[in-house]
Amino acid sequence: MNLITPDVGLLFWMVVIFGIVFAILAKWGFPAITGMVDKRNRRISDSLRLADEAQERMSHLAEEQARMIDQTRKEQARILREASQARDEIISRARTDAETQTAEMVQKAREQIATEREAALRDLRRQVAMLSVEVAEKVLRQQLEDSDAQHALVDRLSEEASRSALN
Repeated sequence: MNLITPDVGLLFWMVVIFGIVFAILAKWGFPAITGMVDKRNRRISDSLRLADEAQERMSHLAEEQARMIDQTRKEQARILREASQARDEIISRARTDAETQTAEMVQKAREQIATEREAALRDLRRQVAMLSVEVAEKVLRQQLEDSDAQHALVDRLSEEASRSALN
């Protein structure tokens, strides 16, 4: 048997076996292979479609995220402005209240000082008057031992009283 130039019988059986194998493959093998290839193609196209949808959703999410960040920044700036205004208002109100309370305290202190000064002056006048009366009493006892001196003193005091009443 020569392999380079096969016989007609060998060639015949090779064609018959090839036809049987081809028929078996055409009946059961090729449909399974093409089914798997089609299934794989569908899976790949579905995966690509899902990837495109995911990428589109991600781009929308990125836009939404950027919009939300911008809104958050604006809201943060607004809240900071309001907090600053509230702080300034509180400080202003506290300063005004403090000034009012200080003025009231100063006024009360002045009134209290004036009252205490008047009380001290009254007390001092009373003590001076008491001392004057005591001194005058002692002096008068010594000088007024006779009745003529007493009458002269009464006349002089009544003249001084009438002059001070007229003025």
